[in-house]
Amino acid sequence: MKYISTRGNSPTRTFTEILLGGLAPDGGLYLPEQYPQVSHAELNAWRNLSYADLAFEVLSKFITDIPAGDLRAIINKTYTAEVYSNGRADSDATQISPLRTLEPGVHILELSNGPTLAFKDMAMQLLGNLFEYALAKQNAELNILGATSGDTGSAAEYAMRGKRGIRVFMLSPHGKMSSFQRAQMYSLQDPNIFNIAVTGMFDDAQDMVKAVSNDHAFKAKYKIGTVNSINWARVSAQVVYYFKGYFAATKSNDEQVAFSVPSGNFGNICAGHIARMMGLPIGQLILATNENDVLDEFFRTGVYRPRGTDHTYETSSPSMDISKASNFERFVFDLVGRDAAKVREFWSKVDAGGSFDIKGTEYWHALSQFHFASGKSSHQDRLATIRELWEEYGVMIDTHTADGIKVGLEQRRPSLPLICLETALPAKFEETIREALGREPERPEALIGIENLPQRSEAMEADVAKLKAYIAANVLV
Repeated sequence: MKYISTRGNSPTRTFTEILLGGLAPDGGLYLPEQYPQVSHAELNAWRNLSYADLAFEVLSKFITDIPAGDLRAIINKTYTAEVYSNGRADSDATQISPLRTLEPGVHILELSNGPTLAFKDMAMQLLGNLFEYALAKQNAELNILGATSGDTGSAAEYAMRGKRGIRVFMLSPHGKMSSFQRAQMYSLQDPNIFNIAVTGMFDDAQDMVKAVSNDHAFKAKYKIGTVNSINWARVSAQVVYYFKGYFAATKSNDEQVAFSVPSGNFGNICAGHIARMMGLPIGQLILATNENDVLDEFFRTGVYRPRGTDHTYETSSPSMDISKASNFERFVFDLVGRDAAKVREFWSKVDAGGSFDIKGTEYWHALSQFHFASGKSSHQDRLATIRELWEEYGVMIDTHTADGIKVGLEQRRPSLPLICLETALPAKFEETIREALGREPERPEALIGIENLPQRSEAMEADVAKLKAYIAANVLV
């Protein structure tokens, strides 16, 4: 399996060659030269596999340059009940991602029972083990640079803490995450973890990461890699739980389902798009945004119009307070028939602070073949959805999952079972849960009082030069 850039001006690479790097040299994102296909016979054979065995089958289609025995060992080390036992007490951790049925045809796929109580653990724990394996093989070191709007940062840091040869420089918007999210990251005292609180919004932090990644001399000198969803390994690992959720919600591979996915950076739902392109019977992919509805606007109107940090709302689902969806480029590459020149044209406008419009073009007409629907949710919608699920089912959900359920119920085709992807446990967003329900969400015992632990972070303006100087002063040498 070889990988190409969405911008078309980088040579093909193998999986391990792109694993540690992030962005392609031409500024694009890596995708397989063609999506591997899953046959009906394979779907039948995979239906009753454990999560680890299913992950091996799916990822073997994307990873052909790691020996099968080594890959299986990495996956088996990652997906264990012990790693995914930090969440709610009534989940079956042996399933890794159990399906909770609210009523016939409406389900929640639990993805938040990992170490940081967020779906990001599902891919990040694997990424940490892949990094460690690849670095050991090469006798190399890596300085990871990332940006987070909430959950990516803690998931990355928990996956990488203490790993030999790895340091993590994680940018987050100063004062914009929940107190629990901040505590998860900033309370870590591991010497290989560096938290940088950027004055501004997530998009400012993400722009800084991209600017450093596009300075190829700096990136090479300081061995910069990334764990954001621009990293292909992250997205490929997320493909697995779409298969797992599909099998849990259906009895036959002749059935189709709808997935509803809270979406900020387009990484999670991009994995669903790839699963569908591989042959998983997904009849509908429902994209849910909060008040920052750039992606919903695109699927409704054909206009992709990032708003800029001055017009990005701070909401009660803060991990989706994003204007520029870095993974969206992967989908657009497929939408335009993998025409890299067209992608370059579109993103030259976006990178200059503008927008692009496909309405009335052949791409607008092609959009329907990808089976997307979309909608948005407000703070009051979140409160109402959280209350409704608590009162009707005794199920407590977080704010982002509430966005997904609200939009999913509105947009799904009635003939399709609906699978809503859980984003995080409600404990990460206590303030809104108190507002909605007048009570505290439960926490795993190990995380009680985490906000009271000593915290450390480096405050920084949104200044790329200052970021580079900070990295240079603290990298592995």
